[in-house]
Amino acid sequence: MFPIAYHPIYKHPLPEDHRFPMIKYELLPQQLLYEGIVSNGAFFEPDLPDLQHILSIHKKEYVEDLLNLTLDARAVRKIGFPLSAELVERELRLAQGTILGAERALQTGIAFNIAGGTHHAYSDHGEAFCLLNDQAIAAQYLLDKKLSKKILIVDLDVHQGNGTAEIFQKNKKVFTFSMHGKSNYPFKKEKSDLDIELHDNTEDAKFLELLQNTLPYLIETQKPDFIFYLSGVDILASDKLGKLGCTLNGCKKRDEIVLSLCHKYEIPVQVSMGGGYSTEIKTIIEAHTNTYRTAANLYY
Repeated sequence: MFPIAYHPIYKHPLPEDHRFPMIKYELLPQQLLYEGIVSNGAFFEPDLPDLQHILSIHKKEYVEDLLNLTLDARAVRKIGFPLSAELVERELRLAQGTILGAERALQTGIAFNIAGGTHHAYSDHGEAFCLLNDQAIAAQYLLDKKLSKKILIVDLDVHQGNGTAEIFQKNKKVFTFSMHGKSNYPFKKEKSDLDIELHDNTEDAKFLELLQNTLPYLIETQKPDFIFYLSGVDILASDKLGKLGCTLNGCKKRDEIVLSLCHKYEIPVQVSMGGGYSTEIKTIIEAHTNTYRTAANLYY
């Protein structure tokens, strides 16, 4: 059974007007248990991380401002959430969940974080509801601990992984690949090692063709020994913040392509769930659950 990082604080503490998209962090574990995809034993609650792991990616001054709640008003506005000690704790535990998931994926082949995918967090500031970059922190952790030599980050959220691109722009041990909506946030893109920009209303066939033509090539040429996959479901046509035109079935086939390649090449993979902002919560939960269904079919 694959391990899944989940902590009750993932769904807390947010102001009322931000809570709708966060309901999924409570409902998704319930759906996985209801379908029997996993049992309660699959879930683990991450503790607070060693700050040195955070500081391996994020600037000391920024981390201290988060911990002391001393970010200036402009920096807080860029994040989009009111800053609080509980929110900072949430992000710290979220990052630790991805670190531990990466470690466990080395044994199990695959591991998940119910939250995560905070790819808009830069080395020195947060943006767009992202304070700390969980997959970047975990990637650097694997490198520092000599648990990996070459990492591929596959970011298929509708938004470019701008923070991840900035963090690893000079690190040849991490290859960043982002396939995202061209006209979606962020409007000023960073430069990933490979960016594929998609036009508005791109549908399943084009999306999947591009992915199928790209990812096997990257695996063959980059030869990663670990993959981080950001499986945002905001590529759906129903997403309120996305501008692509994919269906639930297309989103599931995307997951099948990525996870099948990880399984085929026996490359451990850590999956963070990323965004999803469709009008109906049932659509968000169905799309995210498909990622776990795909993993269960492949790995168990």
